[in-house]
Amino acid sequence: MIKFEELIKSLILPLVAYPEEIEIIKLNDDEDNLEYQVKVNAMDFGRVIGKDGYVAKAIRTILYAGASKEGKRIHLDIISK
Repeated sequence: MIKFEELIKSLILPLVAYPEEIEIIKLNDDEDNLEYQVKVNAMDFGRVIGKDGYVAKAIRTILYAGASKEGKRIHLDIISK
């Protein structure tokens, strides 16, 4: 079983300058759907999203692959504090 909170943190941690301000909140966890919200420092927001959203898309793709392996769907929101 994949620990998605740890996976999200391991993907975002190398990108940010303020790692102590990362907050990962599980909004929904039912049988088929997972929903997470990640809050990062406003200075790190651009780094996590990336140019044209490519970094965020890559993070989501990795999460989608892990979730589909377990027969689930996952949704990730990235917001700044």
